[in-house]
Amino acid sequence: MIDLVALGQRVQKLRHQRGMTLQQMAGAADVSVSMLSSVERGHKAPTVVVLARIADGLGVALAELVAAPEDRRVIVRRAAEQDTVEEPGGWRRSILTPVVPGVNFEWIRTTLPPGCDVGRFPAYAQGSHEYVVVESGTLRLAVADQTVELSEGDSAYFAADAEHGYVNPGLVSCTYHVAALIMRPRVARSHP
Repeated sequence: MIDLVALGQRVQKLRHQRGMTLQQMAGAADVSVSMLSSVERGHKAPTVVVLARIADGLGVALAELVAAPEDRRVIVRRAAEQDTVEEPGGWRRSILTPVVPGVNFEWIRTTLPPGCDVGRFPAYAQGSHEYVVVESGTLRLAVADQTVELSEGDSAYFAADAEHGYVNPGLVSCTYHVAALIMRPRVARSHP
C-alpha cells in the first residue's frame, strides 16, 4: 500500500529541488494545480496515469517516485481509497486498482444512466489494450469505425490505439468494467 503522505512529500521535495512552483510543475506534468496540490498534501490517491505524468514532469522514473525502499509484493487499495468521479451527464467511474510502480494498468468500474453517451476518447499510444466486461445493462462500444453491442456478461477486447467510445443505448443503467493497459509515448518535456 502506498503511503500517500510519504508520496506527497517525495513529490514536493523533488519539485522544490527543481525550483518549480506548483503552477510550473502542473504545466510540466499536464495535471491540474488542484490535483498536484492534493497529491502533495497526501489527500488524494492519484491514478497511474496522473502519477506517470507527475514523474515525467519531474524527470524521474515512475518507480523512483512511488517505490518505497522496502518495496512489497502486495499492494492493497482499500475501498475507501478508490477514486470515484461523477462525470457530466450523470455517469460515474471508479478506479478500483492500486497504483503499482512501473505498471500502467487500471481497472475501472463505470455506470452509465439510460441513454448516456460518454463521447469519444482519443487513441492511446501504440501497444495500449482495453478489456471490457458488462456487469449489467447494455453497452454500445465503438472502436474506430466499428461498433458492437454488449449485454450482461459479454466481454470484448480492443487495441486502444484507436479512437473509442461508450454508449448506454438501453432504458436501464449499464455498469461495465474496463481493464486497461495504457502505454505512454516517451516524449521529452521541456520545463518553462
